[in-house]
Amino acid sequence: MPRYPRVFLPGIPMHVMQRGHDRQPAFVESADYEYYLENIREAKLKFEVDVHAYCLMTNHVHLLITPGQDATNVSLFVRMLAARQTRRVNRLEGRTGTLWEGRFKASLVDSDCYLLACHRYIELNPVRAGIVNTPVEYRWSSVRHHCGVDTNEWLTPSTAYLDLGASKIERSERYRRFIANGTDAMELDHFRQAIQRNQVTGNRKFEDAIEARIGRRIHRRGPGRPPREK
Repeated sequence: MPRYPRVFLPGIPMHVMQRGHDRQPAFVESADYEYYLENIREAKLKFEVDVHAYCLMTNHVHLLITPGQDATNVSLFVRMLAARQTRRVNRLEGRTGTLWEGRFKASLVDSDCYLLACHRYIELNPVRAGIVNTPVEYRWSSVRHHCGVDTNEWLTPSTAYLDLGASKIERSERYRRFIANGTDAMELDHFRQAIQRNQVTGNRKFEDAIEARIGRRIHRRGPGRPPREK
């Protein structure tokens, strides 16, 4: 599979995913998850990155973020999280080497059409994996905050989440109903393809706007013409 370049733009939301090397666990016990979340809190301030949603799975991480004026800070932000978790795991397990698989994946997200759906895609990961029956049962994602079960003061509400209502109670109730609808197969495939290929999560209009802004093509071409018969 070709390696598609990642695109970082200030003020544009991004879905970020990083997998463990050979799908090995990055998180085993509660302290591992808590350590990673503590580092998110520190790194978001250091690199001026807003964090809207997250889900820490055993062997991979999903983040929904928006970079500030220096969008290249996204790489520094993720690198800091990955490096600290690697050092922790290596120290505890008496090992060396990398904990993570290559470069992290990144997809710009269309805030008009896909941003709230990206929240849902990320926070339903534990349900799709069969770990829990309902998303709020899972401790290591932002869903409990968005559904009004817990409060996470360092999360920055996305514009799509704020649009759900005028009050925290109204937003959490509407989000509960929204996430209960689940993600259909077509939407699920769109998110998976976009993040795996570092492509945008959005419609063609959004792609065109990003292409015009960066001055190069990002839309994935279809298969080329078939070979001529001999």
